[in-house]
Formats: sequence, C-alpha cells, structure tokens
Amino acid sequence: MLTHLHVKNLAIVEDVKVDFSDNLNILTGETGVGKSLIIGSINIALGAKISSDIVRTDAEYGLVEMVFELEENEDKILREHDIEPEDGMVIIQRKISGGRSVSRINGEIVTLNVLRQIAGKLIDIHGQNEHQSLLYADNHLAIIDRYDRDIIEPLVIKVQNDYSEYVQIKREYEELVFGVEDRNREMAFLEFEKKEIEEAAIKDNEEEELSELYRRLNNAERIVSAVGQAYECTSAGNSSASDMVGSALEALNEVSSLDDNVSSYVKMLVDIENILAELNHDMSAYIDDFSFDEELFRETELRLDYIRKILAKYGGSKEKLDEHYNEILEKYNRLLDFENSKQRLEIKLSEAKEALKKSSLKLSKARQKASGELEKLIEEALRELNFLDVSFVIDIKCDENYSAKGVDKIEFLISTNPGQPVKSLGKVASGGELSRIMLAIKSVLAKKDSIHTLIFDEIDTGISGRTAQKVSEKLAVISECHQVICITHLAQIAAMADSHFVIEKGIYDGRTRTDIRELDEEGIIDELARILGGAKITEAVRSSAAEMKVLANKQKCRVTG
Repeated sequence: MLTHLHVKNLAIVEDVKVDFSDNLNILTGETGVGKSLIIGSINIALGAKISSDIVRTDAEYGLVEMVFELEENEDKILREHDIEPEDGMVIIQRKISGGRSVSRINGEIVTLNVLRQIAGKLIDIHGQNEHQSLLYADNHLAIIDRYDRDIIEPLVIKVQNDYSEYVQIKREYEELVFGVEDRNREMAFLEFEKKEIEEAAIKDNEEEELSELYRRLNNAERIVSAVGQAYECTSAGNSSASDMVGSALEALNEVSSLDDNVSSYVKMLVDIENILAELNHDMSAYIDDFSFDEELFRETELRLDYIRKILAKYGGSKEKLDEHYNEILEKYNRLLDFENSKQRLEIKLSEAKEALKKSSLKLSKARQKASGELEKLIEEALRELNFLDVSFVIDIKCDENYSAKGVDKIEFLISTNPGQPVKSLGKVASGGELSRIMLAIKSVLAKKDSIHTLIFDEIDTGISGRTAQKVSEKLAVISECHQVICITHLAQIAAMADSHFVIEKGIYDGRTRTDIRELDEEGIIDELARILGGAKITEAVRSSAAEMKVLANKQKCRVTG
C-alpha cells in the first residue's frame, strides 16, 4: 500500500508530505485549492507526461516521491527488473528539472517504461474523466481480460504470437505473388545483373594485381632507366662500386694477417663483393628481359577500368560484389521456383491461419466464461450503487477478421429503466451514472486484482442523496481489502473515512501555497460541517455533521461486517 507521499515544488505545492493509512483515506477541500494536483502529482511519479511549467516558479527542481509497503509476493514485481526491495518497501521518485525528468526506484535509475510497468502493479488510479473511457467499446475488452487475467493473459499472448506469425507469412506470400508483369520485370532485371557479374568474372585480388602491373607498364621507361643507372654504378668499371670494393679488399688483404679486426673487415667486404656481383647479375638480366608490350598495357588498362566500373556499381569492393551476387542469385532462384515457393507458402499460411483460429477461439471461450461471471457481478454491484432496476449485459460478437486481440468484439450494454431494452452505455448513461458504473466495475475487479491501492478522484461527480450514500458504502466495502484514497465533495462519502485529510490553499510570504493536514475527530466534524453548510456553519449544521459521522461509523460496521 501507499504509505507516504512527498510532493515538492510542483505548481502551487511547495512542500507537502502525507502519511496514508490502510482502508479508506478521504481528501476534501474547497474548490480550487489543488485537490486534483495531488492526484496529478501521483500520476507524474507513475510516469505521466509533464508540462514545461509544472515546476514551481523560481524553484530549481520539482519532486514527487512515494513509498509503498509491499504486500505478499509483490516483491517479484521488482525482481523481474533486477531491483531489490528495501526492508519490504518500494520507493518511487521522479525529479523534474529543466524540462527533463529522472525516475528512480529504490535508488536505481529506471526508464519511464519500467516505471509504468512496476507502478501499474502497485496502484490503480481512477481519474476524473476515466469513466468516459466506458463510452468506447474497445476498452470493454480490456476490462474482461483484466477480470480473469491469470487465465486470459497467457491466451492473449499466444494469440499475439500466432497473429504475428500469420502476418509475417502473409506478407511473404503477397510479396511472392505480386503481378506476373512485375515478377517478369524483376526477373529480367535480376538476370541482367547476374549475367553482368558472371561475365565480369572478377577474381580475388585481381584489381590489386592489375593495378601493380599497370603501374609498372605505365612507368616502364623510368624503371629501365633507373635500373640501368644503378647497374652502371655497381658493375665493373672505373670508379664503380664494384671496383672500389675490390680495391678496398686488396688493400686489407695485405695487412689482414697482422690484425684480427682487419680480418673481419675482409670477410665483410667479401660478402659485399658477392652481393654486388649477384645484384649486377640480376639487374643485367632484368634489363635484357624487360620489354614494353603495348598490347599488354592496353589490355591491362581496359580490364582495370572495367573491373573498377563493375565494383563501383555493386558496392565498391570484391566482397560487396560477391555479397550482392549471392542476394541476386537467391532472389532469382526464388522467383524461378515461383510455383514451388507459392505452394510452400500457401501451406505455411494455411497452417498459421489455423493456429491463429484455434488460439483465438480458445481465447474467445475464456472471455465468454469470464463475461458470464463478470456480467452478474457488475449488475449486483450496480444495484448496490442505487441502480434499482438495472439490466447489464456483456455483448460478445465474433469478428470475421483476426487481429492481435483475437476475434472478439465486446460491448457493455445497460438498461436503467424497467421494460427498456439494453443499449450501449453512451446512449443511456449520464455522466454521474457512468461514474457509478465505473465504480461498480472497479469494485468487482478489486476482488480479483492483486493491486492493493486504489485511488478515486471525484468519483461523486453528478450524484447526491441516497445514491451518494450507496457510493460511500461501496467505497467502505472495497477499503476492507484494499487501500482506498478518494477525493470527494460529498459529506456522505467523506463521513466514511478511516483517515480524513483536508487540502487547503493560502498565501504565505506573498505566494500561493497548497498544504495537506490530517484531521482529528473535531477537525473531521468541522470539515463535514463546512461541506454541509457552505459559507455559514451554524451549531445546527455542526450537530448534523457530528451525527452524520456517528451514523457513518455505524453504517460502515454494518456494510463491512
């Protein structure tokens, strides 16, 4: 349950801290004091979008922090996201600064998606306009699935997977069986590219080898000239390197027997003389053998240009060319094997559709069973909320078209007057009635849900008198097994509180500020009297408020057992 709420620097809230109790927590206050801002702050902490001006003027940051006390088995919600509970608690914090926010759970930074997933298991908020969602039949399906979640959720996941598989195969099939003209055009194009690459017959490293050959042929004259010059410098002749080495060797030989160091020099010079002789021989052979072949040069130039054009067209490298060729070959063979591929995909598509049909029908049966139970429970809950002659029907139809949600089209129908046929909620129910219908649904779901904390923001819209009393009793019943936090304008509902908080707005140091404080018994009577009496609170009004609280306590004992 939600044990603590801390809101700082949001709009007109400067610094508010509230400790909630279990059972029924009531929040009241004058119109415009910021009651809904408190619920809005909770929504922000749970991952709602934030406006750019939400942070209080001149404040560096805004903060919402909530502390939850974990119920049995709720810690697994955290561990699914590798977050450890702290002494059986969950601390959710969202800090807003500079138009951006950072969310933390037990000190760990989390994404908004993770925050919403975890928060969705801990708290359920019924906002001021949520009952309007009942006007849309698409939301009715979600209510059925939530009612029997343990049974239905695995079936929904199976349908989603089967639908995804079916759509994928259907897409492949449609891509294959596009028009014959388009297929022939595609085949002709692929065949052209395939033939072009095959005729090019580019070998591995061929571009590099031809580049080297072209460079050598293109610079033949310079190469032969340089080699010839080097040969003249090292071959036998006046002042050549070879002759100089020979003269040096002759000089050292005369004294080599006199000093071992000189002997080593002789040996090194002999090696140099041999290397020069070998170098001369090789360069002489290179010059004799070298001949410039004009035809070879032209062929090399043409081949190299052709290879580079092909490579540029198909990726820029031999590796990319091979990769593209393999893709072409695969597409070409698939189109060539059109009939066989078409037959194989038709079989796969039929099998996928049958699997989807089977899982959808299984899901539909589960929903029909859940709907039968839920229909009776909601109708009973509606009677408890002063719908005296109500008929509530969950209409289920099967759609011929499959979707990720199955084949069911579900709509809630209602009749609030005897003898009148049931009709869709939007055609029958008023705003106040929609609010009570949503409360009835929430009260039924609460018995099945693992979510412990329920928040109702102005569930009393459009109701009064006996109906308001019935709503207060229903909230008291729900609060027996759930923590309920409720904002209300009605004294009948406020009187049922186990803990009563008043929200007040005042001016402090020239600035508007909203505060919350928990009321004691005398404060509760004063607040009930304010709600009952308006601007002027007489002793008679205060006496009525005190009597209302006493009667509410007795009524609460009766309805909760």
